[in-house]
Amino acid sequence: MDHQTIIFEQHSHTAVITLNRPEVLNAVNSQLCAEVGAALETVANDTSIRVVIITGAGSKAFCVGADLKAVAAGEFGSEEQAGEWGFAGICKHYINKPIIAAVNGLALGGGTEIVLATDIVVASESASFGLTEVTLGLIAGAGGILRLPRQIPEKIAARMIFEGEAMSAAEAAKWGLVNEVVPADEVMANAMAIAEKIASNSPVAVRMSKDVFYRGLDAPLDFPPTARALNQKYVNELMLTEDAAEGARAFVEQRKPQWNDS
Repeated sequence: MDHQTIIFEQHSHTAVITLNRPEVLNAVNSQLCAEVGAALETVANDTSIRVVIITGAGSKAFCVGADLKAVAAGEFGSEEQAGEWGFAGICKHYINKPIIAAVNGLALGGGTEIVLATDIVVASESASFGLTEVTLGLIAGAGGILRLPRQIPEKIAARMIFEGEAMSAAEAAKWGLVNEVVPADEVMANAMAIAEKIASNSPVAVRMSKDVFYRGLDAPLDFPPTARALNQKYVNELMLTEDAAEGARAFVEQRKPQWNDS
């Protein structure tokens, strides 16, 4: 596919999606929504891809949210204009393969909402995060208000949402929004190292683990034991796969497992 707003690459079992509008700090328009959404569909359906990294082009920003010039012109802003996969093609787009955000700079407004829609976050020391929409008379309508208090303490989330101020990468890591904070020139290398560790595991086991992880978050653990029933369903299915048998064989034979990509 000929992309205008992103770069899509594959390195072994890892795909990299780079938001490629550095001239506007990787601000999101309708075209970017469509291209990221299509790229994530490729990731979801390509059995050779086990992990995806999302990052931004340039050294200043991961993404500063919606392209306000496009919003002011009426070209972008509504859910219909964002398309079926939501803001940036990711905010309403679940795939059961791990998504790593490699945050190379500012992640403001919708940029933070993209981060919240990923699974693991590696951030530059110079990165910052914030749901800044209220300072512009808007709200974080792409899921940020819903996701933030599920990922950091409620009181911290409330202040962040109501004040609209950004927090540093170090503070974001303190509250659990970020996994690792590293020098700017090490962000992609660290993200790739995490991706390679994930990709070395059984693809089917990782996919099922992600499904159970998210489906179980809002399911009761014991009364009724909905989450446990969900967990057992996936365990039963996994034990019938070739990867489950291969993992046990490889352990006994003291060799590296040969996973099935299907």
